Amino acid sequence: MADVREKVTRLFVVAAIAEAISWAGLLAGMAAKYGPPDNELGVKVFGPIHGALFVVYGLLVLAVARVHRWSLTATVVALACAVPPFATIVFERWARRRGMLDTSPAPEREPAPVG
Repeated sequence: MADVREKVTRLFVVAAIAEAISWAGLLAGMAAKYGPPDNELGVKVFGPIHGALFVVYGLLVLAVARVHRWSLTATVVALACAVPPFATIVFERWARRRGMLDTSPAPEREPAPVG
């Protein structure tokens, strides 16, 4: 289980960063489309990429929330962070600082004496 936990967490971090980068590309494409260049190429390229990464990030939030046993509130906040530009990186760093992305196994506990 620790191996799955580590892989899902690593994929989540990559997806959070990639989703933010795709936001930057989409915003640049929108600036080119509606600005002086009047060119739709950036939106046509980065729109589908951003959409796919948005979905991947959402699915990975659900997977990471399950393996790390996040609260419903933390899960909803992580999902909501996919909407504003660059918020996925902010959430990922916040979650890492709080230990919500820790992949080290839980320490073994001694069995309690019975009777």
